[in-house]
Amino acid sequence: MPLKTPARPSTAVRRGGYVAGIIIGAALLFVLDGWPGWQALPFLTSDTTQVLWLVNLSLAAGLAANAIYLFYDPPWLRSLGDLVTTAIGLAAAVRVWQVFPFSLQGSAASWSTALRVLLIVVIVGSCIGILVNLVTLVRQLTGHTGHTAHG
Repeated sequence: MPLKTPARPSTAVRRGGYVAGIIIGAALLFVLDGWPGWQALPFLTSDTTQVLWLVNLSLAAGLAANAIYLFYDPPWLRSLGDLVTTAIGLAAAVRVWQVFPFSLQGSAASWSTALRVLLIVVIVGSCIGILVNLVTLVRQLTGHTGHTAHG
């Protein structure tokens, strides 16, 4: 028996989520690039410049996607947008892993391992998310949404 697609949340709930995503994305961009700026964060090294463009791209892509979804959010577009934003997020996470622009010393040194584990979780989760969104998008575009006529 095919799995049924869960019901979508109401339009108001979805829009509230999109607005929250826009606010959070804009706030993070402002903190990193505006005030106080990434340089004010004591745990970031000058190597941050090597990853900042990808982190900014990931945040901007999420912000743009949420702005589009606020006005138009059919399931196929959500899957496509989530596929693109997750792929950009994956690229950013991999680059952060490679550069690791964090300076954690003293009592905070144990956080270095925790951050590495968190990055692994983000990378693996992003890979899974990309696959899920790709399969979902193909199913939506081909009409195989998992709904059955038998209830």
